[in-house]
Amino acid sequence: MTTVDELEVYADIACPFTHVGLRRFVAIREAKQEAGPRLRVRAWPLELVNGQPLAGSALAPKIEALRASVAPELFGGFDADRFVSSSLPALAAEAAAYRTGVEIGERFSLAVRTALFEEHMDVTDQAVLDQLRAAVGAARPNEADEEQVRADYASGRRRGVNGSPHFFTPNGHSYFCPSLDIGHVDGRIEVAFDGDGFTRFTNSVWPSGR
Repeated sequence: MTTVDELEVYADIACPFTHVGLRRFVAIREAKQEAGPRLRVRAWPLELVNGQPLAGSALAPKIEALRASVAPELFGGFDADRFVSSSLPALAAEAAAYRTGVEIGERFSLAVRTALFEEHMDVTDQAVLDQLRAAVGAARPNEADEEQVRADYASGRRRGVNGSPHFFTPNGHSYFCPSLDIGHVDGRIEVAFDGDGFTRFTNSVWPSGR
């Protein structure tokens, strides 16, 4: 169950667009000096969507495009040759963190993506996940959390999730990757900041007058 103080987003931990999108949301929330809403990140496991895990070699052009345009300061720990083989263990740990509480869940969700993309940590390693979990005070994942990952995936399909990240605002609007304009030119991926799309999104989250 979500509340008006929560912003739902379906996302994969291994998705670089999500890493940028969540950070951008938190930054604008802080700039507005707003206490909420908190991010309620639900699992959208792309390896289930695509039938195979994300490969580092496939992510490399997307990350290069992000660094060239909107996020030059990010992805310092990305190594295409040593990228994680699955995001499912981290997604289960994320579900466990949210079971502890939405603020702890948000903190873990941001931390695990930082560990993966900035600190070159193996987030399939339970010892790494335990370290991140302990740092934010999250619960240890169990079978119910693994089931929650698949339940989130099923609910995302029912709700028409287009990809990672897909936001659902408290007032019922939805936005796929609202801060980025992603396209292909001559077989090359290009990414730019979508100012108009991000403004529509933030106005939906924080209606005028707030």
